[in-house]
Amino acid sequence: MSHIVIVGGGFAGVWSAAGAARARGEEATRITLVAPNEHLVLRPRLYEADPEQAKVELGRILGPIGVTHLRATVTAVDTAARTVTAGGEVIGYDRLVLATGSRLVRPDLPGAEHLFDVDTLEGARRLAAHLRGREGFTAVVVGAGFAGIEVATELASRGRVVLVERAEVVGPDLGPGPRPDIEAALDELGVERRLGATVTEVGQKHARLSTGELIETDTVIWTAGIRASELTTQVPAARDELGRLEVDRFLRVDGAVFAAGDTAAARYDADHYVMQSCQHAVPLGMVAGYNASAELLGLPMREFVAGPYVTCLDLGAAGALFARGWDRAVVASGAKGKEIKQWIMRLIHPPVDDAAAIMGAADHYTFDLPF
Repeated sequence: MSHIVIVGGGFAGVWSAAGAARARGEEATRITLVAPNEHLVLRPRLYEADPEQAKVELGRILGPIGVTHLRATVTAVDTAARTVTAGGEVIGYDRLVLATGSRLVRPDLPGAEHLFDVDTLEGARRLAAHLRGREGFTAVVVGAGFAGIEVATELASRGRVVLVERAEVVGPDLGPGPRPDIEAALDELGVERRLGATVTEVGQKHARLSTGELIETDTVIWTAGIRASELTTQVPAARDELGRLEVDRFLRVDGAVFAAGDTAAARYDADHYVMQSCQHAVPLGMVAGYNASAELLGLPMREFVAGPYVTCLDLGAAGALFARGWDRAVVASGAKGKEIKQWIMRLIHPPVDDAAAIMGAADHYTFDLPF
């Protein structure tokens, strides 16, 4: 019996499993998803006050569609032998989908053990427990990208927030399009900015900046920089500067290995690659899993075609912004932007307990948003 192994239990891994099950139909193909945790973590929601709302039980998605969940961590990938090692067990595969996501690049600086993050459910839980019941604290947020801005604006109603960014502008990777709305929101919420600076030292009660400024705080949240899972280095293939595996239009790395989500450097169009984000991880997973299964069964494979690129950024009590295109032209902000953001956060929750609904959703690998 053919065996498809999917490594990773995030958006890309879960939807790879559903895509593979969709293509399998009634055929006797085994599908195993290997991930150490029992939940799909809705990573885009981890900046929120209650991280327990940002998880879905994997068994409620995989069980109904006949996918086995092996709770283990993959430590080795051998593409020559077509095996992965997980929990000390060597598992053979006929097709492999690597969907192990990305990780925060933690800095090597004095006191780094005192840093908080919202990169994982465990990290978000640790921060939530640290701040539970507290008001009027000072928080230093390092990195003014997607995550940093959302964390800073979420916390602004509870205390003093200092947003530290190495670049000379906020949202350097977002470009100039949404910047006026972001700066207006930060001004409205009283978020202080330290631009052209970074944190060089963290203590139990302070953070020191590269400018020499010392800020009294016991809450320093690092959000700067992510890279693809280190498992990509065990696949002999070209990788981009983020460590992602280069894939073809079918999301294939080579004849037996596919990649999806934050581990895949897939073309969006002639000028852009996909972003490391859930809006791309979901369809990447659907297509990679489907193709891994379809190729084994001799069925036509699907080409990955990305939906319209959008940016939706929560701005706390100041609302949110929604932008379209790679120039990120803002089409909604404030309360209207918040409505869209909340709609999208509901949309990313997969259906559970209903095989027909899960399999149906797995077929929507191309989409347009009604905004």
